[in-house]
Amino acid sequence: MFNRLLVPCLVATLFVGPTFSKAAEPNRNIISRGSYTNSQIKFEREKKGHVAFIGGSITEMNGYRPMVCEDLQKRYPETEFTFTAAGISSTCSTTGAFRLNRDVLSKGPVDLFFIEFAVNDDQDAGHARRECIRGMEGIIRQCRKHNPNMDMVVTFFVNPGMLELLQQGKTPTSMGSHAAVLEYYNVSTIHLAREAADRITAGTLTWAEYGGTHPKPAGNRIGADMIKTLLNDAWAKPLDQSAKLTAHAVPEKQLDKGSYSNGQFQALETASTDHGWKVHQPDWKNIPGGKRERFTNIPLLCATEPGSESTINFNGQAIGAFVVAGPDAGIVEASIDGGSFKKVDLFHRYSKGLHYPRTVMFAADLSASDHILKLRISDAANKESKGHTARIIQITIN
Repeated sequence: MFNRLLVPCLVATLFVGPTFSKAAEPNRNIISRGSYTNSQIKFEREKKGHVAFIGGSITEMNGYRPMVCEDLQKRYPETEFTFTAAGISSTCSTTGAFRLNRDVLSKGPVDLFFIEFAVNDDQDAGHARRECIRGMEGIIRQCRKHNPNMDMVVTFFVNPGMLELLQQGKTPTSMGSHAAVLEYYNVSTIHLAREAADRITAGTLTWAEYGGTHPKPAGNRIGADMIKTLLNDAWAKPLDQSAKLTAHAVPEKQLDKGSYSNGQFQALETASTDHGWKVHQPDWKNIPGGKRERFTNIPLLCATEPGSESTINFNGQAIGAFVVAGPDAGIVEASIDGGSFKKVDLFHRYSKGLHYPRTVMFAADLSASDHILKLRISDAANKESKGHTARIIQITIN
């Protein structure tokens, strides 16, 4: 069943591959943890299921996601599936933790959830270990709180720099950080990145055949088949008549107390707009730089002139903004509760030719209480920028 708010998975026409079949031998890159009995009950016994995907452009593209959808539908032809596609190009796990409720959880309880952020945490966000953990842990804990019965799979895709590290026996920061979270929460990992590295090193696959950072159908099929093997093994035995939905265990203590486990969006209208800021839809046709349609038909909280100030009241440990930062992106200065101002550069290396979506944090590790953020446009600017503009898609609160 699809409704207009849920994006249906496209049917992959190439490299369909075999139906679910048991792997001949164990694969070190398929790291199975926990139980998938809950999703098996929903799909086999109840014959209904909500399957969701979140990630960056690898999830948004016609790649592994529609292949997995098709594989599931083939395995359970009598099951009424709802598929939620929540991939947004360029976004990292930090953005994922803040948009999770809007884009996934608000659509209803999810039975099987696929997550992909290793590449974007690396090449887009350039996250250090702390931010990789805070984003991924925030997603996992929010999911467990919303539906304790939710089964999850996290897939690690790969880019050239990460591939080189893996071939050297090293672990890219995002993968190592995410792996620590997944082990702690007993969530399965599909290490497609290492699988590709292993095959390329062995001479049974080339990077060109795999297809690059955004894999070709052949590369996506490898990942989809690894997921297929994981689920086949998990669902190998018929359901016992006594089988029932069982909540997954959640550690009481977070790996990082600052993780975005309460991540959410706060309405733009909560920001004051009497000193140079306003909520409106920019005149995009007269603004240089590439645009993505999803960001050009919505109102944004904007300011263009140095000295423009806005005040935002919020309750939480952290505050930031999901912004679209183009060639004219400026530097904002943020003050919490009357404290000193901290400069935050909105310009990204991809902003030179594109109004690029990214999440920036103005303050973190605050007391979990009421605070006041004062935000103003700095008269300083990135040397690559052609302006002082801030365009905020959403205010992010944890």
